Amino acid sequence: MTAASAAPDGAVRARVARLSYFFPAHNEEANLEGLVDEALATLPTLADTFEIIAVDDGSRDATASIAERLAERHPDVVRLVRHPVNLGYGAALRSGFATSRYELVAFTDGDRQFRVADLGRLTARLAAPDSPDVVVGFRIKRADPLVRTLYARAYRLANRTFFGLRVTDVDCACKLFRRPALERLRVESGGAFFSAELLIKLEAEGASVAEVGVPHYPRTAGSATGARPSVVFRAVRDFWLLRLRMWANRRAALRRGSPILG
Repeated sequence: MTAASAAPDGAVRARVARLSYFFPAHNEEANLEGLVDEALATLPTLADTFEIIAVDDGSRDATASIAERLAERHPDVVRLVRHPVNLGYGAALRSGFATSRYELVAFTDGDRQFRVADLGRLTARLAAPDSPDVVVGFRIKRADPLVRTLYARAYRLANRTFFGLRVTDVDCACKLFRRPALERLRVESGGAFFSAELLIKLEAEGASVAEVGVPHYPRTAGSATGARPSVVFRAVRDFWLLRLRMWANRRAALRRGSPILG
């Protein structure tokens, strides 16, 4: 990793040697091409070598066909992972991690509520003297409807109370990982609890987690699915399954699930 430098917007960024960047996408045909173009323009300023992985989670629109076309147009850097049916947000993240090849792995969501350039804030924090294993973003100002903001606050409190997870913004979809921190990790959830379970188990394994603020932008196309009752129910179920299993046998609970890396 090279020295940090100031970007035109004033944010401090650090260039890295090799970076895997992926994003999950479910019915994001209106966002996908713009996001890939943004990544292609931005990642050369952040990494000497990089890859872009689009994970189509069973979309019913043109998301997969657009991603296929982009992968054909940029075969050296763009790849598509496709789920034949919708498996859930956590399953899409799992596929992104499993497909990644490089020493550093980062992701945002496919809805363009985060800018690829802001991954530079995370690489700069990774380059700090304490050299954390993981850097997670927190939304400086959430650009979400009130109901989602209230749900997020309650969810953060629950994770802090029952798991001791003191991360400011558990589900912020702007995260960066050193590959060795993920090598022995197993995660069971395939839904919205995936990110929380991942961080809980990382901390349990002794990984160091740092945080940095990132801008958050309103969704301009497509529709959000994170507040659907079925998604919330699945997250609550997975939350309590992990908590009960950790009370019963913490060591066994931490070993449950599928490996993060392929």
